[in-house]
Amino acid sequence: MSTDISTEKQDGYVPEHTPRMQFAAHAPEVYKAMVRLDAAARRGLDPTLYELVKIRASQLNHCAFCLDMHTKDALAAGERVERIVQLSAWEESKHFYTAKELAAIELTEAITVLTDGFVPDEVYEHAAKHFEEPELAQLIAAITVINAWNRIGVSTRMVPGHYQPGQHA
Repeated sequence: MSTDISTEKQDGYVPEHTPRMQFAAHAPEVYKAMVRLDAAARRGLDPTLYELVKIRASQLNHCAFCLDMHTKDALAAGERVERIVQLSAWEESKHFYTAKELAAIELTEAITVLTDGFVPDEVYEHAAKHFEEPELAQLIAAITVINAWNRIGVSTRMVPGHYQPGQHA
């Protein structure tokens, strides 16, 4: 996948790519079900933790649309810019996060990147020390849902940059 960088707009920026399709228009029942699933997965989770998880999974999956959405939502909810910026290098900047957030971020990576074959026991057990089982179940659901959204966003090439905080809340 490449962009023709020889084509510039008058302001010097490369033009936006065109989305492959409008997923919600072509699969409205699936889209509505995903929105309901997302709302159900968020229940009982700290909003800041929820956005950090969504941002980290979206970084790993290279979903520009979801990164745009969740960084804007996190900022609008009062999240600090430095914590968002450091998230892609969290292992080197652990001091920006709580132990509970780090456990959630680590679990997010393990669930998102399944190429190693499974979620390691030590990662799951570490998360289980910081989350009661009902909250851990919600966290796993939230991680699963953002991964599904990322796959929709990446495969349909959703265009980042136009989302307004809270637009899909």
